[in-house]
Amino acid sequence: MRTGSLSALCSLAVFSLFSNAHAQWAGKWQTRTPLPSARTEVAATELGGKIFVLGGYVKGGQLVEEYDPAKDSWRARAPLPKPLHHIAVASLNGRIYVIGGYLSGVGPVDTLYEYDPAKNRWSAKKNMPTARGALAAGVIGGRIFAVGGVAISRKNTPANEAYDPAKDRWTEHAPMITPRDHHAVGVLAGKLYAVAGRIDGNHDRSIGVNEEYDPASDSWRACAPIPNVRSGIAAATLGGEMFIFGGEYRRQTRNHVESYNPATNQWQRWSPMPTARHGLGAAAIGNSIYVIAGGPKPGATFSSVNEKFTP
Repeated sequence: MRTGSLSALCSLAVFSLFSNAHAQWAGKWQTRTPLPSARTEVAATELGGKIFVLGGYVKGGQLVEEYDPAKDSWRARAPLPKPLHHIAVASLNGRIYVIGGYLSGVGPVDTLYEYDPAKNRWSAKKNMPTARGALAAGVIGGRIFAVGGVAISRKNTPANEAYDPAKDRWTEHAPMITPRDHHAVGVLAGKLYAVAGRIDGNHDRSIGVNEEYDPASDSWRACAPIPNVRSGIAAATLGGEMFIFGGEYRRQTRNHVESYNPATNQWQRWSPMPTARHGLGAAAIGNSIYVIAGGPKPGATFSSVNEKFTP
C-alpha cells in the first residue's frame, strides 16, 4: 500500500459565481409517489432501472423498498439481515452491497452484505477491516471503495478500504486527507470525490472539504470546496457532474442543491429542493435524480418524501 499524499491542488479555478438572491436557478423538481415508510439516515442506490432505499435510524432499520420510476410505484423487498442506519451502499455487477453503518445499541459495525435481486436474498460477505458508521462508498474498476466514517473509538477514521466482489477480499489504500463522517462520495472519470461532512459526528463541526482520490496513483488531493458547508448530505452523479442534495448545518436543515464539475474544478448552484432534508438518499436514472426520505428537521425526524430533480 502506498501512503496517500497531499499533492498539488487541483488546477486553480474560481467558483462559478452564484446569481443574486432573486435569480431563478436552473433545474426542475417534481413530486413523485412517497416512500411507503417514513425514514431518515437511509442509503439509496440504482440497480437495473430501479431505486433501492435501505435501512434507517430507529425506524425501518431493516427495511428495503424498491422504486420503479417507470410505474411511479414501490414494493417491499427482503429486509436487511440486521437493523442498520448510516450505512454505505453500492451497486456492482447486478448486486447491491451494504457496507458498515451503525447497529442500534451496538455502534459501528464492520459487516458487508450482498443482495441478489433475482433471488431477493441477502448473504454475508467478508467483513470490512475497519468497523465504522456514517461512511460513504463508490465503485471504481470493479471494486467498492469505502471511505471515512466514525470508528468504534467514536472518532473519525481516515480508512480507505476497497472490496473486490470477485475475490471476496478487502485491501487497504491511501487514507483520506481529512477524516470525516456524514460526507458523500461520487465517482467521475475513474476518480472518487469525497465531499463535505462533519468531524467526529459533531453537528456543529460540519466542513466543506472536497478531496479527490486517484486509484491509479493511490493518492489524494484537495479540490474546490463546496460553497455551502453542510453534512448529512446525499449525492448522485449525472452528466459528468456530482450533485449534492440537502444536509444540515448549524442545527438547520438545508435545501441546497449544488453540482461539482471536476473538469473545471467549479461548483454550480441549482434550484433548491422543495423539501429540505438531511439523512436522505439520492440515485440517478436516465436524465433525472430521485431524492428520497430524510429528516425535515435536525436530529431524529423522518419523512417519506420522494422528489425528482431534472437539471
